[in-house]
Amino acid sequence: MPAGRRAYWKGYLRLSLVSVGIELFDAEEKKAQISFNQIHKPTGRRINHVKSVQGVGPVPREEIVSGYEIDKDRYITLEPDELDAVKLESKRTIELNRFAPMEDVDARFVEQPYYVVPADEYSAEGYMVIREALAKTGRVGLGQMTHGGKEHLVAVNALGDGLVLYRLRYANEVKAAEEFFGDLPRGKLDKEMVDLASELIERKSGNFDPDDYSDKYATELKKLIARKAKGERIVAAPEPEPASGNVINLMEALRKSLGAKESAREGDEKRETRPRASSSRSRKPTRSHSRKAG
Repeated sequence: MPAGRRAYWKGYLRLSLVSVGIELFDAEEKKAQISFNQIHKPTGRRINHVKSVQGVGPVPREEIVSGYEIDKDRYITLEPDELDAVKLESKRTIELNRFAPMEDVDARFVEQPYYVVPADEYSAEGYMVIREALAKTGRVGLGQMTHGGKEHLVAVNALGDGLVLYRLRYANEVKAAEEFFGDLPRGKLDKEMVDLASELIERKSGNFDPDDYSDKYATELKKLIARKAKGERIVAAPEPEPASGNVINLMEALRKSLGAKESAREGDEKRETRPRASSSRSRKPTRSHSRKAG
């Protein structure tokens, strides 16, 4: 177990007759997220959320149970031991019973990632065998696991030296795309415009590296919080006026985009080949900054 980490789920990962003890750890770094509390403005104190019943008032935690609405304002209540009576093998074991290429897993269905680690030294060998087999075949293992009163669909994939588990959505949890795309125009597109847009995409193509991106909004928000903490009064800058109703010529915009890229590229090449002027004056060395091609 990673030091100082609390496991999200403990159980077994099974491939046919091979079972290994595993622990799941949340792969999402929640500390990176900026969160706000609700504050009572006149006193500056934090708002407390009190669980209450209409006509009764606040109620203690021990009087709260799970309930399922069978009709308006009619509920069936369930005690924790009654919920435990639902016997599912997936409550303790994730059985990998189907294997598919990762590209077959539609991104809309991926909900949450978790790191999978062996529970102890005795489980390590079986764990590594499963990892190596998934990596060698280029497949993800599909199965189900139970947590929080729900059976989740999951995919297990090789990642670096270990395994990662993706919690997936079921088919009925994803809205049909046709509901949103059904009214899109079906007319024939101008081939030259498609070719120009394709060339733009090709010029800006590259591998995905999350380190190339940063949350600019979070950065600016932290600066604003720091200014506010110093007592500075924050005034929002006025929104820029929208451009007057000029209809943008799509073909012209695409051509200009490619032309701007070409001009920028030629300018870079000229700067690289231009000889530097010599001078008898001593100059401080200029620090060069490498710039990634956009």
